Parts: sequence; structure tokens; C-alpha cells
Amino acid sequence: MTALFITLEGGDGSGKSTQAALLTEWLEQGGHTVVRSREPGGTDVGVEIRQIVLHHRGEVSPRAEALLYAADRAQHVATKIRPALARGEIVIQDRYLDSSVAYQGAGRVLGAAEVRALSLWAAEDLLPDLTILLDLDETVARGRLDADNKVFDRLEAEKGEFHARVRAAFLALAADEPGRFLVLDAGASVGSIAESIRARVASLL
Repeated sequence: MTALFITLEGGDGSGKSTQAALLTEWLEQGGHTVVRSREPGGTDVGVEIRQIVLHHRGEVSPRAEALLYAADRAQHVATKIRPALARGEIVIQDRYLDSSVAYQGAGRVLGAAEVRALSLWAAEDLLPDLTILLDLDETVARGRLDADNKVFDRLEAEKGEFHARVRAAFLALAADEPGRFLVLDAGASVGSIAESIRARVASLL
């Protein structure tokens, strides 16, 4: 069995959930055991944290937000991700520490280095084997969300300038770690994106 930790990153509306489902189906058809998860909210504790960081109606300060995400990550890594990897399973996860660096570090202007250090401490330095970045212009992404009549959470509701900073931060992260990242145009067809992902994952198996 080949244990792999694969994360999907990108702005809201970039198609992460769709690609995670397609990749899971392909891997399971190949006989692999797959654990699908997400941040925030991948554990019972995380579900409660998710409600606060995404749906709390009152003010949540940027630093408190970053710390809540880190708390979710610490619980998630300790109780779900590392045990699955120890069993030789493949973890496919919607968002991980790169989202914190992009959303809190750049979006909230807390500083990429500080937020990354906090996330790595929470995760006990666990990095994914592969991070798939689905890159999409923030205005196009917003159009997709509007078309779905989605009720926006606290982060999705931020202005375009916020999401532009988030996108730029994701691309900067990918440029800094080209060996870990696979950057794909999220405006391409679902099928062609899935094909590119399968090719990269196959090389790791």
C-alpha cells in the first residue's frame, strides 16, 4: 500500500470538491483505500470550529481566525490524517495549510511567514505529498458562486481585492515549491483537469 497525502487548494468556486470526488473514485477503482476530508471541519471538533470561523455572525478578529484554523488543523492531523497515513491509506483533502497562508496570511494581511509557521507547528510539520492548485480568476470564481445561488460564508463574502490577494498568494506558494504543487487552469473542462490530476498521482503511486 502507498500512503499519500494529497490536498486540493484554490479560491472558492474553483472546483475542488468536484475534482476530489473524481480522484477518489478513480483511486478506489484501482483498489486503494481513500480517506476524504476537509478543513475546517474534518473532525467532530473541527465541525464546531468550522461553524465559528465561517458562520459566526459577530466579529472574529483576524488573529483569532488564524488561531481557530490552526486548532482545527492540529486536531485533524493528530486524530485523522496521521492515523490514515500510518495505515497506508491515501488522504485526499479539500484545503490545508496553504489556504491559511493565502486567506489569513495574505487575505487578512497577517503575514505569510507567520501564518505558515503557526500552521506547521499545529500540524507537527506534516506537508502533503502533492498539492493540486486549481487556479481561477477571482471574478470568474465569483460568477460561478453567484450562478449557483450560494449563500456566502464569511470568507466568500469578502470583496474582490481580498480574493485577488488570496489568488496571488496561492500562485506564489506554488512558485516557491514547484515539486509539491501541480497548478492547473480551473477554467478548463472538468474532464481534462481530472486527467491531468490522475497522471500526476499515478506517478506517485
